[in-house]
Amino acid sequence: MSSPVSGGLDWRGLMRAGIGGLGLSPAEFWALTPAELLVRLGLTGGGAPMARARLEELAAAFPDGGGEIR
Repeated sequence: MSSPVSGGLDWRGLMRAGIGGLGLSPAEFWALTPAELLVRLGLTGGGAPMARARLEELAAAFPDGGGEIR
């Protein structure tokens, strides 16, 4: 990507990557936050995927209650 103007985001480069590279429509591009766009572009460190044990912990802590809100 080209250098950002005045230390801001390189919108021209991000638009080229999002619209041209990812095939997003302009509306889809502008609906994303910069962080979401970076994730879509694969430019974040990202953590490991959730393990089955953690998913089960969350399911136990927040069970489906037939629409009840706790």
